[in-house]
This record gives sequence, structure tokens and C-alpha cells, in this order.
Amino acid sequence: MRRVGETLESLERVVVSRKSQPTLESYTSRLFTAGVAKIGEKVTEEAGELVAAAAAESAERVVSEAADLLYHTIVLLAFREVPLAQVEDELARRFGISGLEEKASREARTPGVPQANSGEST
Repeated sequence: MRRVGETLESLERVVVSRKSQPTLESYTSRLFTAGVAKIGEKVTEEAGELVAAAAAESAERVVSEAADLLYHTIVLLAFREVPLAQVEDELARRFGISGLEEKASREARTPGVPQANSGEST
């Protein structure tokens, strides 16, 4: 049995390798060539498809769209050279902190300025 995160770690390794060793037949390599705007467009598209699937489609479709969103997010992180482990560290830091409190603390640090990290906590 796989441990949670094992496949994501493997996927991240493959994605990073496509950045350093692009191939013509690789969709991932094409995304890297297109840049952050195209990758971001795909992240946005997949997020919308996930929400639509969650609202009205089967669990299988939700899983499929979630997988698409995670893949494109990993590509975006790799493009920016942000390891998935760094995102995991941030989630671990937030663990046990009220999402409302954590968000308020970010807003208090720089009032009126949108935070670069606008993810929601649990």
C-alpha cells in the first residue's frame, strides 16, 4: 500500500526533470515553454472544472478533476522552483491554527496590501 503523498513526490520528480530535460513529446515540457501565464491559465481552468464536478458530477469525475488540478499546480510550483515540500511545510505550520486567525494575522502584517499567500487554512 502506498503512503499518502508518495505519488505526488514521484510526479514532482518527473515534472522537475521535464523542466531540466525537456522533450518534444512531453505536455509538461510544452507547459514550461509556454510559461507562467499558460500554466496559470490551466490551474484556473482545472480549479473551475473541479468545482463544477463537485457540484453536479460523480465522485469519479471529482477525483479526475482534482488530479488534473494537483498536476497543474505541481507544474506551476516547479516552474517557480518551489518544492512541494515547502507547501507541505506551510500547511504544517498552519495546522492547529484557526483559519480565521491565520488569515487575520496575514492581513494585520500588511494592512490593505493583498498577501502573496492567499490560501485558506482549515
